[in-house]
Amino acid sequence: MGKRYSELQPDQIGFIAEQHLFFVATAAPGGRVNLSPKGMDSLRVLSPRRILWLNLTGSGNETAAHLALEPRITLMWCSFTVRPLILRAYGMGRAVHHGDSDWAGLAAELPDQPGARQIVDVAVDLVQSSCGFAVPFMDFRADRPVLRDWATAKGAEGLRSYWDERNRQTIDGLPTGIEANL
Repeated sequence: MGKRYSELQPDQIGFIAEQHLFFVATAAPGGRVNLSPKGMDSLRVLSPRRILWLNLTGSGNETAAHLALEPRITLMWCSFTVRPLILRAYGMGRAVHHGDSDWAGLAAELPDQPGARQIVDVAVDLVQSSCGFAVPFMDFRADRPVLRDWATAKGAEGLRSYWDERNRQTIDGLPTGIEANL
């Protein structure tokens, strides 16, 4: 049976730190729901009610656009190892761009990853845990180096060009705010 909490509990924060994968869900009013898997070393729990994650460059940029219009966000982790658990953090998020005044302070809380596009700052207002009994066992081998290698090879100018060409609009045609990084 699921349990609800007003904030992350210490054991839940520990569980999050152990995970190699998490999922992010957002939706703009009237638009498609976006659900994305995230990995690499890109997330930090700053407090029981605050989470930061580094939004790395990818083919889409749905989250930033959705949060600009509707700040609701859900983060989810699930255990693929011994302890069966699904954990969701619900809250309000905002995308912080390179040119924003609080970028440097927030970036200092996160690992330096090539291709960092935005930082998503989440204010958690509800946490829910559930059993995860149907989640299969899976073993972690390693992070894929492809995104890191690709972003490093692109360099800063190449990434800005990619953002300009591929990350300005969502699949629903909504502006992502990426021009703040150009």
